[in-house]
Order: sequence, then structure tokens, then C-alpha cells
Amino acid sequence: RVRDQLEALTSPLEAELRKNGLQLTTIEQGEVKQTTVFPLVDGEPVSPVQFRQLVKEGRVSEERVKQFDEAYPKYRRRLQAVGVESMQLQRDGLQQMQDLHENAARELLAAMTDPVQRRFDTDAVRAFLREVVEDVIDTWLRGSQNAADAAERYGVNIVSEHEPGAPRPVIVEHTPSRGNLLGSVDVKWGRNGPEPSDYSGIRAGSLLRADGGYLVLDVGDVLGEPGAWHALMRTLRSGKLEIVSAEAGWLRPAMQINPEPVSINVRVVLIGDAYTYYQLDRLDADFGDLFKVLADFDNQIPRDEHGIAHYARVISHIVRKDELQPFNAGGVAALAEHGARIASRAGKLTANFGRLADIAREASHVATGDGSDTTTREHVRAAVARTKQRASLPSVKFQELIDNGTIRIDTDGEVVGQINGLAVISSGPITYGFPARITATIGAGRAGLINIEGTASLSGSIHTKGFHILGGLLRYLLKASHPLAFSASVAFEQSYGGIDGDSASGAEMCCLLSALTGVPIRQQYAITGAIDQFGHIQSIGGVNEKVEGFFDVCSRAGLTGDQGVIVPQSNAGDLMLRPDVVEACASGTFSVFAVSTIAEALEILTGMPAGEYGDDGYPEGTLLRRAVDEARSYWQITGKSPAALTRDETDSASEDE
Repeated sequence: RVRDQLEALTSPLEAELRKNGLQLTTIEQGEVKQTTVFPLVDGEPVSPVQFRQLVKEGRVSEERVKQFDEAYPKYRRRLQAVGVESMQLQRDGLQQMQDLHENAARELLAAMTDPVQRRFDTDAVRAFLREVVEDVIDTWLRGSQNAADAAERYGVNIVSEHEPGAPRPVIVEHTPSRGNLLGSVDVKWGRNGPEPSDYSGIRAGSLLRADGGYLVLDVGDVLGEPGAWHALMRTLRSGKLEIVSAEAGWLRPAMQINPEPVSINVRVVLIGDAYTYYQLDRLDADFGDLFKVLADFDNQIPRDEHGIAHYARVISHIVRKDELQPFNAGGVAALAEHGARIASRAGKLTANFGRLADIAREASHVATGDGSDTTTREHVRAAVARTKQRASLPSVKFQELIDNGTIRIDTDGEVVGQINGLAVISSGPITYGFPARITATIGAGRAGLINIEGTASLSGSIHTKGFHILGGLLRYLLKASHPLAFSASVAFEQSYGGIDGDSASGAEMCCLLSALTGVPIRQQYAITGAIDQFGHIQSIGGVNEKVEGFFDVCSRAGLTGDQGVIVPQSNAGDLMLRPDVVEACASGTFSVFAVSTIAEALEILTGMPAGEYGDDGYPEGTLLRRAVDEARSYWQITGKSPAALTRDETDSASEDE
């Protein structure tokens, strides 16, 4: 059709030219072709230069040349107009051919992509397939790309997939860095270094892999990764996941691709401690809105039939998993006893099964070494003893210092203003108890109670609080009708580090009253327990270790049969002592006393009735009556002038003479 149109356009011009002795001729100069008008001589076209040469030869008349010169410009303009119109006809024809090819290609590509579109009937997929079709036409029909690049150019990078009907995904991310949570874009490397990345380098993070399901994270790990917490909260708040390339220094300019945000629906489960939860709830305004469900798990379980059965099932699982020697009933019971000791609460067992699993593995190893087919109670006790022995260096060093007299601890006799308190030290998960000698001195004055540790900046805040309670309890017990006027100091002897906790406040009170009254304290006893301002002995931690620590000191010095430890009544149910301590108590060579008030403790420590306050005050011959009298004496002495004190001393000397 284009050729017909061109022929219809040029035929009239060619006929008119022939009629006037002219002809259209195409001249080729290299790759350039040019159509122009040549005169005809003897039926053959000749160039204008040759045409004029023929005039000189007499073969062409001057009149003919004049006619040619007059006609040439006119026909040249007409030829140019025809040329322009011819070129437009050719362009139109080529465009029609191009449109024909493109329409055919679209129909073919539509037939190929229609199954995909029907299977994934979403706006995003439809838009993607339209872009693919247009890019194929633009690149391969209009451009010069090699079809071999099509697989790479139009490939699909499946970053995450879930099978229809499959359970919701549960992803546990152990390294919740920003890149692992959000995803990343890999850097492509060429011969000259990093190159611009493309879609094939996109990698899904755990948030996208958990889409439609659950993502489990340790909150401490998330907070420890730079930028991870803010990225997580931003994604949950917006519901859009942005796969952002990590800042990679000099690699960053090569990473050009920026994937569009992805809508996600994921439930995030954070695992952590209570302190972190309340800190985040206080400091992060979005935390409470995004994490609405709090599941608080106890680290202890009831010590009942159900709890013991649960222990047995856990031990059975550990035995099967680690291929250990089977445990008999005694072995399971011994592990339960150790679990009760770790819990250190009446009627409770620890839920720290990881620690129990370590004991179970070592007990099985001990049983194997003994050639036993089963793990028994003795094997469990041996494993516990071995575990404690490996971490016993602080305790051994302390015992050596007591044995050689470097640290003074009295386990017999009576001393005024001196008492054995109890403290604990830790070595990893192992805790050891040890006695601490506490002394008190008192005299007339106005300084009041002096905490030497506090003055030396060695007292922690809880210990300082417990010491201040002494003043309130002293006022409550003495019920004096006058101000308390004396100077008293209390100190932990041979203690050169920080001290914290209030478990020694009961011992400090007894020591102070001994110094005030002059009544000695039996050194064969040690006491632990906190006090309140009404004289109640309150529970403390590490009661088992404290009892055993004093028992070890007494054993090395020699048990006398009248040694023991005073503990709060509220801690009596927490006792789960070592077998040797239990045997010593059963045989009467060691004792554990449970008291509820400071008066009960004073009677054990001094052997003197404490006294009960009545209408006439405390009865004569009681410890607290003596304390009231001594407090009055200090008040009277403190209130006198130095001259009066001198006269009193002179009068007293004369009376003695």
C-alpha cells in the first residue's frame, strides 16, 4: 500500500519530466543517496555539467540549455515537496508495521500472562504484568536487547512464601539486628568492585517471613542491636515494612534499589524480665499501645504432688534427650529437694530447669563412673557437692583466714557488745554463707547511733535503711519518758568492702542492747533476720547458706553441742539444709532456732528474760528493764555540766573511802 501511494505520488511528476526531456535520477555518494533532475540526451540522462559540455561540442543547442536552466529550479522544488511527502508516507507505513507487530506481541503476551494474573488476582500483580508487557515491547521491539537477557530481566525473586492451608509461621529470631529484622539488599560485585543492586538481591527479614504469624524475640537482644528497636516499633506502628539497605560506608552509593514498603500483619512476642518491661512501658510511648498483652511467668512452682510429677517428667525428658542413666525414685526426689533448696521458699520448687538439667547430667556421669545402671539419691548429692566444691574458692579462703586467726570469729564464750551476724557471697549461681563479727560500743553523749559503714561510705542503701530502723525500734522498746542521750557506734569488724541488705539489722539490735545493758552475748550462736520498728523479726534470703556457713565454721573449730543459728520464724519453712547439718541437728550437736520477735532472740543469746512491758514498765531483773535504767543514767550524765560531773566523782570517791 505504501508503494502504491508512492507510485501515485511520483508518476505524474515523472511523466511531465519525460515530456519536457527530463528524468529523475538517483545519485549515490557513499552511503548517501540523492534524487535529482537530469536532462535527457539521445534518451539517456546526463548531468548538468556534461549537458553544458555537449553545447560546446555542438550536440545540444543553447536554447535547450536555457530551457533546462529555467525548468530545473521549478522541478527541484516540486521534487523536494514530493520527497517530503514520500518520507511521511514511509514513516506512516513503518509506524503501521510497528503498531501491527506491537499489537500482535501484546496479544501473545496477554495470552501468556493471563494464567498468572488469574492465579494471583491482585492489583500489584496486574500492575507488574502490565509493566512487563510494556517493557518487552519497548526493549525488544523498539530497542536492540538480546532476548537471552529476558530471564534475568523479568525473573521473580520470591523472598517469602506460605503454602495455602499451612499453619501460621512461628519465627524465632536469635540475632535481631536491624538487617535481620527488616531484610536487606545484597551488593553485587563486578570486576571493578560493587555494582548497582537489583531485585534479585532483595532478602527477606524475619518480620516478613513471619507475616501472618508470630515473631519471637528476646527483648534484651533487640535493645542491644543498634537501630533494631526503633525499626521494629516503626514497622509495627505503621504496618508497613521497608526493606532499607544497611548503611555500608563506601558500598552505599552502589546500592541503588529501594524496594517499596510491604504491608504486613505479624504478632511479635517479646521475651524478657519484668524490669525491662516496666522500663519500656515508662520510656516508650508506643510500647503500651503495641504490646497490650502481658504474660508474667513465675520462676517457681508449687511443691506438691503435681509439682513433683512435673519434675519427674522433665527429668525423664532430659534423660531421653541426652541419653543419660535413668533416675530411680530416690534420684528424682533428691533433684526435687535441690529444686526446693534453690527456690528457698516454703512449699515451692524452682522452675529453673536448666540448672537442674546440669545437675542431672553430672549425676548421671557420677553414676556411670560408679558402674551403676541407675542414678540414685547419692549420685545426685555427689553431683551437687561437686558443683559447689568447684566454685568454693572464696569459701575455702575465708575458712583458712578464720583457722589461722586472721579473721576473728568466736564460737564459744560470752562477750558484751559482740555478736555473730551472717552474710552471703556468690560465685556464679552458687551462694555461700559466712559469719560476720558485729560489735557495738556506747557511752554518754548526744551523737546518737553511728553507722560506721555508712560513715565510711561502705553501706548500701538497704543496709542504711535497716540501720535507721534501729533508732525507731530502740525508742519503741525503751519507751523512755526522756530523750535518749547517748553515743553508740555499730560496725562490721574486718569488713573492707561494701555491705548491703538489712538481714543483719536484728543482729545489730541485739548487739546494741548488749552494749547498753552490759549483758554479754553467747558467741556460740549466730543470728540473721531483718527487724521492723516494733521488734518483729522478718524474713531474709539465703537462709540455708547462712546456717550452713556458720555450721562449717563451728565444725572446723569443733562442735560443742550448744552452738546454733537463730533465723526468722517466717524462714523456717524455707529450710532445706545439707544432710550433714540435718544429722547434726538430729543428734543435738547443732541447733536452729526460729524466732518471731527481737525479745525471743535476746533471751536465746543472753540467757536472760527480755521482759514484757506492763503498767509499771518492764519487770525487775529483765534485760529491757536494765536497758531502760541505763538509758536514764546516760541521759542524766549527758545533761549535767562538766563541773557537776567532777563533784559527783569526788563525792563518790569519798564515800568509797
